[in-house]
Amino acid sequence: MLDSARQQGAQRALYTPDQRKRRDSTRWTLVQGVLAPLQFLIFAVSLVFVINFLANGTGHAAAVISVLAKTAILYTIMVTGAIWEKVVFGRYLFAPAFFWEDVVSMLVIALHTAYVACWALSWGSLEQQMWIAVAAYTAYVINAFQFLIKLRAARLSAPAIARSDDSEFSGGLAS
Repeated sequence: MLDSARQQGAQRALYTPDQRKRRDSTRWTLVQGVLAPLQFLIFAVSLVFVINFLANGTGHAAAVISVLAKTAILYTIMVTGAIWEKVVFGRYLFAPAFFWEDVVSMLVIALHTAYVACWALSWGSLEQQMWIAVAAYTAYVINAFQFLIKLRAARLSAPAIARSDDSEFSGGLAS
């Protein structure tokens, strides 16, 4: 019975013990921990500018600059996130533990890049360009929720791993 419970916990765990050690020891975890809230802050400010432009027709320059800033931080977090994934899981993208988050991240990047291309090449009206930004932001919010759910799952699985480690190794410390 106890072994069955341990196996179930291990199957649900987001990280193996080795992956957890690599995650906890790499500087890229801290980088992601700093960039993610920074990206959200830029997104929130930018969303206000974009909505203002779409609702009132004013503040186009601020909206554009803010979407470009959001896109720049997105590219940064995606590159550093891929490095983090390589360090922790041994592959740059689409590690099984983060497969669907990475799939949606590709959509987020595609939409942000589409906005930048439309802006840079003057494709579409200013309003159409901003609606692409809204689509990109909608995908970003979905992706952010995916990662928050994954973070919660990792935290919930950590105590099960710690209990398993403690029972197998006398005096072992939880990760």
